[in-house]
Amino acid sequence: MLLSRFVALFIFYFTAGSGTTTDDTYNDFAEEENTPQLDYKDPQWCHSPSLPNGEVICYSPRGPSYRSTLGTRCEMSCDRGYRLMGKSSVNCLANRRWSGTAYCRRVRCRVLHLIPYGRYTCTHGFMVDSRCDFTCRPGYRIEGEHSQTCQPNGFWSGAHPVCSDTDPPKIKCPPSRLKVAEPGKLTAMVTWDRPTATDTADKSLEIILVGQEPGTDFKEGASIIRYKVYDQARNRAACKFIVRVEVRRCPELSAPMHGFLTCSSDRNNYGATCEYHCDGGYELKGTASRVCQFSRNWGGEAAECVPMEIKTDVKTTAALLDQFYDKRRLLIMSAPNISDPDYQLQNIMIQKSDCGLDLRHVTVIELLGSQPRETGRIKESLLAPEVIEGLRQVFRISRFYFSMVLLDKLGMDRERFITPMASDELFSYIDSFLLDEEERERLELHRDFCD
Repeated sequence: MLLSRFVALFIFYFTAGSGTTTDDTYNDFAEEENTPQLDYKDPQWCHSPSLPNGEVICYSPRGPSYRSTLGTRCEMSCDRGYRLMGKSSVNCLANRRWSGTAYCRRVRCRVLHLIPYGRYTCTHGFMVDSRCDFTCRPGYRIEGEHSQTCQPNGFWSGAHPVCSDTDPPKIKCPPSRLKVAEPGKLTAMVTWDRPTATDTADKSLEIILVGQEPGTDFKEGASIIRYKVYDQARNRAACKFIVRVEVRRCPELSAPMHGFLTCSSDRNNYGATCEYHCDGGYELKGTASRVCQFSRNWGGEAAECVPMEIKTDVKTTAALLDQFYDKRRLLIMSAPNISDPDYQLQNIMIQKSDCGLDLRHVTVIELLGSQPRETGRIKESLLAPEVIEGLRQVFRISRFYFSMVLLDKLGMDRERFITPMASDELFSYIDSFLLDEEERERLELHRDFCD
């Protein structure tokens, strides 16, 4: 019987290796003629599998009662604390051997390092599920996990802790201080001694200033100065104090009517000086400047701006013009007679724009008619004949047709008009070419006064 099986197998292997071509396709229900007929009467083909410190679960084509017959597949797994080495799944082959081997190796975690200023104790050494508890020397505390456990993957749970110094250093700041700003200044220089710090463990301490350095100028108000100190274990202590700078101030001064103020420093602080100025056509009456005192009061009395007194009874043109020098602009309007239509039209527009002219520091001089009935006037005040003649000669103003001459504050001839000018056109020219930057700013502030 055994001999006949051997001959059949020999014939099968010989035929398969004879060089004949075989078809790779197959049918799940077809059976090749040369398939070896296995004897299942003696099903113990492979030795019974075993895995110390582990478990073997086998699946046999003949049923759960068989663990080592041909075609049996066995799954390998290890107990907790062990790691599988080799194949996790093996099959029983026709040569009566398993397709691989496996064994379970005990898992160990690496040796824990000692921590400075501390120690640890473990329940089961460095084996799986062993817990190591950390403790520190007196004066130190654990930072991190208080214990670590050896896990089945061979790694310790959590992070390695450290023992830290728990005693913080000590530091004392200087007392808070108040300083008054010097006259004309908004700051004050403040100095103090750098604080010292001590620590029970470390002699080398790092002291950090948070805030402005001593010996520098501090601005008005309160500034908080902080010092922080760290020991080598990074324990922290801190202290703080306040530096307060007081700027003594006087009440805000109001600008005079038809005038303005120019002030030094911050306008109303101790030592600031404010000067009074009047608009063109107005003169200062009273103290020209005032100083803010330490008592928070202004020195002197408030000044006023009063209308400029124009003297029309002068005998020379120079005497008339000198009154307006660097104070007012002049618009000289000339016409053959009072009934001239250009003059009448211009006169109506001048009267309606009188406020705008005053804001731009313009005074109107009228020259009307011819000799011997020629007249000159500023509003209702008449000019002397020799002054009228002087104006016509100096600025070459004809008596025979309507014209206007616009002079700047220095008495220079800046523009001539031979037809009536609307107020908007006249103002546009003055604003663009005759006003300086400061006058434009003041004009914007007071433009609504004429509405």
